[in-house]
Amino acid sequence: MKILVTAKRVPDPETTIKVNADGTGIEEAGIKWVVNPFDEIAIEQALQIKESQGESEVVIVSVGNSDSQEQLRTGLAMGADRAILVSADNPDPTVVSRILEKIVEKESPDLVIMGKQAIDDDSNEVGQMLAQRLGWPQATFISELELADGGGSATCVREIDGGLETLSFPLPAVITADLRLNEPRYASLPGIMKARKKPMEEVDAASLGIELGRSVTIVSVEPPPERAAGRVVESVDELITALQGEAKVL
Repeated sequence: MKILVTAKRVPDPETTIKVNADGTGIEEAGIKWVVNPFDEIAIEQALQIKESQGESEVVIVSVGNSDSQEQLRTGLAMGADRAILVSADNPDPTVVSRILEKIVEKESPDLVIMGKQAIDDDSNEVGQMLAQRLGWPQATFISELELADGGGSATCVREIDGGLETLSFPLPAVITADLRLNEPRYASLPGIMKARKKPMEEVDAASLGIELGRSVTIVSVEPPPERAAGRVVESVDELITALQGEAKVL
């Protein structure tokens, strides 16, 4: 089976983020960039399916500028077979879903696996929009996945308010990965060496008939207010008094 997986370029979660001088975004100088952690989980899941199913192909896709090649090479080093980079400068989720729709039409995968959201904008909507555009079944925030019928159907478990929900549906489908789905593997040194020779196709978004532009405009970006310093109390009574009189949470 063929599995299409996404890999967005995002700042390292350990990086200290600063707002840029004109308040339109973040200061990118000196930031370490990585594969979106939820996408990394999606890649790992695709690789596990390939290892269990055999005769499968994992194609990893990123939408962004040429710097995203680094994140695609990371996915190839983990074990993906080939990569596609769609050139588009700062696309919003709606544009990304339309681009992925075109890539899916071209590649005809049996399954699309994505991270449930990107950690930079936390939009959490591309997977849902892609499934709607394709008219495919979707399962979001999955923590367990099992294929059946020789890869013709899937059963997913996802967390909902108050419990777990189990969904079964035929493939092709779009699923989005939650943290508990798996633990991504590290790329081995041989994997990194092999990744250099694996094919990476570059596609211009305009050649797909996609009109670039944003339906959402970022008006301003502001840092969160600084947290007040904490203090040590001498007794439980003093703590209760502080919570009632100062914090007013009791």
